[in-house]
Amino acid sequence: MLLGVRFAADTAILLIALALQVVPANRLFTGVNSRRSLYLLVLIFSSLLLYLGLAGNLAAIYGISGPTLFWARGLALAWALAVICSSLIAAGVKPLASATPADPGRRGFLQLAAKGAVAAPLAGVGFGMFIERDHFEVKEVSVPIAGLPKDLDGIRIAQLTDIHLGPFLSEKRFARAIDMANELKPHLAVATGDLISYRGDPLDDAIRQILRLKADAGIVGCHGNHEYYAGALEYATQEFARNGARILRMTNHRFAFGSAFLNIGGVDYQPMGSVYLQGAEELVEPGDVNILLSHNPDVFPVAAEKCFALTLSGHTHGGQINFEILHHNANMARFLTPYTKGLYQENGSAIYVSSGIGTIGVPVRFGAPPEVSLIKLCAI
Repeated sequence: MLLGVRFAADTAILLIALALQVVPANRLFTGVNSRRSLYLLVLIFSSLLLYLGLAGNLAAIYGISGPTLFWARGLALAWALAVICSSLIAAGVKPLASATPADPGRRGFLQLAAKGAVAAPLAGVGFGMFIERDHFEVKEVSVPIAGLPKDLDGIRIAQLTDIHLGPFLSEKRFARAIDMANELKPHLAVATGDLISYRGDPLDDAIRQILRLKADAGIVGCHGNHEYYAGALEYATQEFARNGARILRMTNHRFAFGSAFLNIGGVDYQPMGSVYLQGAEELVEPGDVNILLSHNPDVFPVAAEKCFALTLSGHTHGGQINFEILHHNANMARFLTPYTKGLYQENGSAIYVSSGIGTIGVPVRFGAPPEVSLIKLCAI
């Protein structure tokens, strides 16, 4: 059902872009020599791409998939979002253009600035697709924990999440992220879900790469919503276990560091609107430092109530397309959860939401580069 809603939303975005595409095209080529031919070329290109996206979306609804269709949908959706943003900007700059001053130089500057503003979303899509999507970063964050035992002070946890191995992310590129994580020499490695996107994606390749992680205490993880969509929950759990790693499904595991214990609990993806973390209080070990692995971060207030000192999540991709305004993140994920990117602290508990590695829907990242997260526990 959730996938059906998503495909319906994608179709609506494509149709809106088809209706609006004349607005940015008209604004960009006003006053340009050979305007009519350029205008028509852009409209033809835009229309073909958007119709291709609609065809790919229709095929996906009926269960027809493949890398070509995946890319067709992704490129078309990225273009559609850029067209919609450009149309909104064009509508905003229209009064400015109509009220240009008499001075030719100033008038030319304002018209050029208006064209640049309209073109910015289209340029942003190109940057996010060809540059930022491949710009893997190590994101290090220190998490202060009250009462942290001396033997746990400075413990480093490498987190990988939202891999989405498939058409938009090759195994070779993902292997770079694994190598970056290993260079950090973590005490513990965690994977917080969404190894792939859909049924038929290379799950075995994703598992093989995750198992290359090197950490003193080993590898643990939890499942995301896309393991559920792909029908891969049991298979992935068994494959990890067969190779000495643990997927925690409403279970926990205690790791000893000196005389102190780090207790890691894990849950499957918690569907929105459900009662979060039912029974998760059983995963808490009194006297230990308790950490919860939960793919989706909106469980954080409940995790804090159940005495987890730290929650590690992903799911949001940092918004995937994110704008930081006055130290606040503005992205589409905020419609789903207030915890979209980075570290949050409330009621004596903390959550770190990693932006993850891969992409979904559109092969674009902007303002939310893919990250290998390194969480360092610190005593207050």
